[in-house]
Amino acid sequence: MFNCGLDITYGYTQSDEISLLFAQQENTFNRKVRKLNSVLAGEASAKFSLLLGAIGCFDCRISQLPNIEEVVNYFRWRSQDAHRNALNAHCYWCLRLDGKSATEATSMMKGLSVADKNELLFEYGINFNHLPNWQKRGVGLYWEEYKKQGFNPISGETIPTLRRRIRQDLDLPMKDKYSKFIAKFLNNPGDF
Repeated sequence: MFNCGLDITYGYTQSDEISLLFAQQENTFNRKVRKLNSVLAGEASAKFSLLLGAIGCFDCRISQLPNIEEVVNYFRWRSQDAHRNALNAHCYWCLRLDGKSATEATSMMKGLSVADKNELLFEYGINFNHLPNWQKRGVGLYWEEYKKQGFNPISGETIPTLRRRIRQDLDLPMKDKYSKFIAKFLNNPGDF
């Protein structure tokens, strides 16, 4: 999605969801929501299908948030949702692999607290806190600059150049540290 022609400064993914932060100056299609929705859904579906070797389909929703604080809150909400989804999915699949039907597993989880779910996983030999952070918090993607040796054809010299690449972050911070992390991708990040 970072290479689909839009200026994206941060991407976040968890489960089957992708959240993208557009650069403030991004103005492709004059920011027409309907056009962006169709292009982004098409791009994600096409690339996923090619990589999967089967058809996959994404929908798209654009949230036009009024200020930086709400953008930060949005990404915190997605991160918290990742944690909740991961805990539920691990519990559900432990029960399913133990022979429970989908209905039985869902019913058994109904009303369980976070502590109860952690205890359930522990009974299956899983300490949720020891799982890789990306499984619990999601994955962040963003541009990073790096130095590379280049060649100046005019002078014939090898010179240091600055390039950028997409960084995949599997160890995102949590809570207030995540707010500060997200704020750095925004113009005028304020005091988070």
